[in-house]
Amino acid sequence: MKLNLGVYLFDAFAIALGVSLLLTGCNHPSQDQAKAGGEDLPADGPVRYVKVTPQTLPETLDLAAKVQADPTKIVRIFPPASGRVLSIDVKPGDHVRRGQAVASLSSADVANAQSDYAKANIEAERATRTMERQKVLVDRGAVAEKDYLDARAQADEARAELARAKQRLDMLNVSPSATTDRVTLVSPDSGVVLDVSAAPGEFSKSLESANPLITIADLNTVWIVGDVFEKDVAKVGRGKPATVTLQAYPGQQWSGRIDSLSGALDATTRSLKVRVVLPNRDRRFKPEMFGTIQVEAGAHPALVVPATAIVREGNATIVFVKSAGKPEQRTVTVGQTVDGNVEILTGLHARDEVAADGAELLKGGPPE
Repeated sequence: MKLNLGVYLFDAFAIALGVSLLLTGCNHPSQDQAKAGGEDLPADGPVRYVKVTPQTLPETLDLAAKVQADPTKIVRIFPPASGRVLSIDVKPGDHVRRGQAVASLSSADVANAQSDYAKANIEAERATRTMERQKVLVDRGAVAEKDYLDARAQADEARAELARAKQRLDMLNVSPSATTDRVTLVSPDSGVVLDVSAAPGEFSKSLESANPLITIADLNTVWIVGDVFEKDVAKVGRGKPATVTLQAYPGQQWSGRIDSLSGALDATTRSLKVRVVLPNRDRRFKPEMFGTIQVEAGAHPALVVPATAIVREGNATIVFVKSAGKPEQRTVTVGQTVDGNVEILTGLHARDEVAADGAELLKGGPPE
């Protein structure tokens, strides 16, 4: 059987041509490839160059911030009387309801208040009976009306003293009929316990003390408070959109608006307080968490290159620029990074051609 040599040679040539075309196509970027940070140019071996083009970049301010409880929703519970702490029934982080017992103490002030109430009650009853008796007598003409008026004034004074004694018992949260010196402290509002400053057995002073026994806050909304320096105050205003990030939750962000600015500069830091109010129904935001408030402050023209074009060499930041067909190392100063592009402040000009992909390969000289 004869072999057709011409047919085999033609087939081999066709296969080789197809493989060559396939490999050639693999060496060039797609026409649809995203052109980030400049205009794509044909690849130079393993290195891809782009032309540097001016772009408009958003200008933002990053303000150091932290989470704070709304001060108008913080409740500080002071002991109404001096005494020894019997129990602390909550701990930091606990959720409490309005009217829930949070602590108790034993106080001699309670016994004194109960004694004062009992005396005032007896005196009020005596004065009332005297007034009623004088009223009967004055109606019969047996005594002067002045005697009745004096008795009524004494009765009014006795009832007022009784009311003051009852008010004192109410402040101590003690019933007039109670027979104990125990004072129970209750939460005046629902919230989260932020701090407890005493332990059972300790002696606690009354309202004169500067330190509350327990601090409770409603954390359904929180404040994110940041500092804006004097030179940037004009860029921040009430109602401006703001983005909040927290160190505790990397990669997450929350949108809000500037709710207010403080009315005066801090004399030491030369800064104003900026506040963003965020809902906190899931209690993720904890007071004293650190974060950042990012505020939009306009836009500006800039030269940008892809982040892959930036090469770090010691303390220097460099890029490689095509000059006379060869890569030339150039030191640059960089600004912000936006969507994978880096702002170039100094060191480049518009239409410069910089190595975008494969820049690291040029550090030791151009590849062979």
